[in-house]
Amino acid sequence: MQETLSIDTALEEASSPKKQDIAFIRSLVHGTREHLTAIDRQITQCSRDWKISRMATVDRNIVRMAVYEIFFADEKQMPKIAINEAVELAKKFGTEDSGRYVNGILGAMIKHNA
Repeated sequence: MQETLSIDTALEEASSPKKQDIAFIRSLVHGTREHLTAIDRQITQCSRDWKISRMATVDRNIVRMAVYEIFFADEKQMPKIAINEAVELAKKFGTEDSGRYVNGILGAMIKHNA
């Protein structure tokens, strides 16, 4: 149910999505949900000052999707690209500080896993 809502919302944002866009959105949502426990564990290890439950919902979910793309997806995304995309999403859908916050957490994760 929640996955369907997430997918529908993403598709509403896209103008005339192509089949490959729809497949990517489904893969991203399903994959992130499938690996949620491991993703949240990684985020918790790298976000010293914030419990995951205290993170803004938009920021938390953007970080989760980026972590999925970088570490868990079948076709992993280059960290710089995934971070840049996540920061842009955070700027668009989050608060004034979201872009910087998302960049900081993802950057720390890349350093931690290097």
